Amino acid sequence: MRRPGRLPLRGRRSSTVRVSRLSPRDLLAEATAGMLQRPGRSALTALGTVLGVGTFVAVLGLTSTTSQQIDERFNALTATEVTIEDTGGDQPEYVRNAFPADADARIERLNGVRDAGVYWSVRLPEGQGVRSAPVGEAAEEAQSQIVAASPGVLAAAGPHLQQGRIFDAYHDRQAQQVAVVGSGMAARLGITTLETAPAIFIDGDAFTVIGIVEEVDRKSDVLLSVVVPRTTAERVWGGPRGDRAKMLISTELGAAGQIAGEAALALDPAHPEYFQAVPPPDPRSLRTAVTSDLDQLFLLLAGICLLIGAVGIANTTLVAVLERTGEIGLRRALGARSRHITLQFLAESGALGTLGGLVGTSLGTFAVIGTAMAREWTPVIHPVTVVAAPAIGLVTGVVAGLYPAWRASRIQPVEALRR
Repeated sequence: MRRPGRLPLRGRRSSTVRVSRLSPRDLLAEATAGMLQRPGRSALTALGTVLGVGTFVAVLGLTSTTSQQIDERFNALTATEVTIEDTGGDQPEYVRNAFPADADARIERLNGVRDAGVYWSVRLPEGQGVRSAPVGEAAEEAQSQIVAASPGVLAAAGPHLQQGRIFDAYHDRQAQQVAVVGSGMAARLGITTLETAPAIFIDGDAFTVIGIVEEVDRKSDVLLSVVVPRTTAERVWGGPRGDRAKMLISTELGAAGQIAGEAALALDPAHPEYFQAVPPPDPRSLRTAVTSDLDQLFLLLAGICLLIGAVGIANTTLVAVLERTGEIGLRRALGARSRHITLQFLAESGALGTLGGLVGTSLGTFAVIGTAMAREWTPVIHPVTVVAAPAIGLVTGVVAGLYPAWRASRIQPVEALRR
């Protein structure tokens, strides 16, 4: 303690009283000595803050990193997909398909197009579905959408096959009765292998299943559909009825906008107004809602960890006050004021919180970088998060030490020394 100041007393005899002061340097030294007096307990006390701040940094960092990856994937999907709708123009209502027979070839000649194909939904008669055996025999039956598609549709969808293959231009030219189904539909129909060339029956007609699709990059409803060649559908059921045909186009990265502007003219130079380019739905609103929910959940977890850390610091600081009652009484007897005792214990708890915040920030940052490297992602951590995290630890420590510091400042020197 320093006592450099002196205050004169008025009276017959001149005398002075030394004023007790606590400099910031002395305060820091006292706080450091208090923490190092029991290093093990101090480390365990700061552990709660470490976990809370580390979770805070890791949650925000991982959320930013995954959001960046989601944005990149969505952007890549948006930049490589075009859907063309048949508007019909001034055609009669019964004409449902304005796409020419060689629509796939016309679009694929455009620079930047990978795959393209025409498709529509087939409307079966009432009561008809998809069966694994003819009517009247024991069979599995499932209600499913039947999609008539040219070979380019499945190629543009980017299928990942579980078994078999997708149909190609040969199947389409020959109007063969083959089908490609999703893995879920295959399981419902009892199809486990293609080695036996299983067949399904659609409206009484047999179709050989040549491929089972497990996943697709786009047009996910393919997994819930039975896809048959377009020419086969036209021969068996006729052209589109009800819904007009559409075209799915996959392009090189960044070429979608250009293809959308050229596709209608390439399909029908005389009547480009029959077609309209439709961009894929923007999934950012859904992604934002999901990310917001995850942010709230994990930030709540981080808040709980910080609360546990604050309770731990408060409990340990209060125990330290009780253990150091004699020391507090001696300091008061030597001239320390109540505010000096309060500042001393607040400095100790604040230092523990800051130390926990620094360690937690480091661990949280390493967790984000390690996860990103393992997934081959680009780690994204906002600088504000890194700067704010130690400050959160400091605030947590100071708030946790308020009550113990107040209790310590209320201890009277005579009673403390008597104990």
